[in-house]
Amino acid sequence: MVDLDTDVLIIGAGMSGLGLAVQLIRTYGYRDFEIVEKVADVGGTWLVNTYPGCGCDVASHFYSYSFELNPDWSQKFSMRSEIQAYFRGVAEKYKIVPHVTFNTTVERADWNEAGQYWETTLKNQQTKETYTKRSRILVSGVGNLSVPRDCELPGADKYKGNLFHSALWDHSFDWKDKDVVVLGNGCSATQFVPVMAEDSRSLTQFARQPQYLAERPNPVYSSAFKALMKYMPFAMRLYRLKLYADMEKDFASMETEGGKGIRQGLIEENERYVKRMAPEKYWDALIPKHEIGCKRKVMDTGYLECLHRENVELIAEDPVQELTEDGVRTKSGREVHADAIIMATGFQVFRMLFPMEIYGQNSLSLQKFWDENHQGAAQAYLGTCIPGFPNFFTLVC
Repeated sequence: MVDLDTDVLIIGAGMSGLGLAVQLIRTYGYRDFEIVEKVADVGGTWLVNTYPGCGCDVASHFYSYSFELNPDWSQKFSMRSEIQAYFRGVAEKYKIVPHVTFNTTVERADWNEAGQYWETTLKNQQTKETYTKRSRILVSGVGNLSVPRDCELPGADKYKGNLFHSALWDHSFDWKDKDVVVLGNGCSATQFVPVMAEDSRSLTQFARQPQYLAERPNPVYSSAFKALMKYMPFAMRLYRLKLYADMEKDFASMETEGGKGIRQGLIEENERYVKRMAPEKYWDALIPKHEIGCKRKVMDTGYLECLHRENVELIAEDPVQELTEDGVRTKSGREVHADAIIMATGFQVFRMLFPMEIYGQNSLSLQKFWDENHQGAAQAYLGTCIPGFPNFFTLVC
């Protein structure tokens, strides 16, 4: 019988990993677990994403644990620092922090059939030391929005300015009175573009296709409201239930036939909102032609309004072809100067758990299993269990 280092090894101290750890404690009084976290604190995406204006597009009273409600949220949609502080507070309350090994990544994990355990190879990112941990159960709490997409445009090696992904924000760059180019128009870009537009000399944004943008009022909670949530029995749970119902009411629109009417109503609502808020010259670039629901809806945090600014330009019909020494060159040959190029180009969502290597029964590679059985797409029974990988569970939230 091999001695195990821990019963449960959890990869990631974000929302999923912390939630599992807390439930092991709350439900079973169980603390024979360890968490491996690649950065220096808990919080996952709310720790590593530090771009200006970063916040959540789900109401905070709903985007929180049902077993650890928080009456003190400052506003309906909180900013990243407040969300990360919430998760840190949960970790401290349940005394999870001593169970976390920070600044450590998983290199690979191998299922040992004879001993019925997982042997996981870890690397300390500070000392570069590599070592192994043996556990009966291995759980991935790694989010699928954790590996930024690389710059795939030619000329990146020639560009002499600041080039970085929004998820790896370069805080040494001061955009005041600078020329900025933004590649992409998804959730992150619509949050940081309005902030940067206030002080940059010019901000040129390139968008490949329109997004469905929705209005998002963000009221600040009063002291009286917070007191009601804290001291009135069930008030906070009723409010959370209302937020849930508000989000679920559009779910019927996903029905292929029965949801047509709802989808059409949402499309018309989106178009009215864009035409009310954005300059007419950008309407074609902002109103989608694809079916609503095919991509995640983007909440407007002042983005459409900032397009009225003279220093902001949105380009949708002339994509960037390459980077030059001092900016970008478009398909038409136009050159745009840039002191910084910011990639809001998304994440490698089709390479789940990358760059970790997971090997199950008969040394079967998890990526090979997905490649051969699901065209490379990550799939699991109920999103959690994968055949051929005993005692390995995935969490995604």
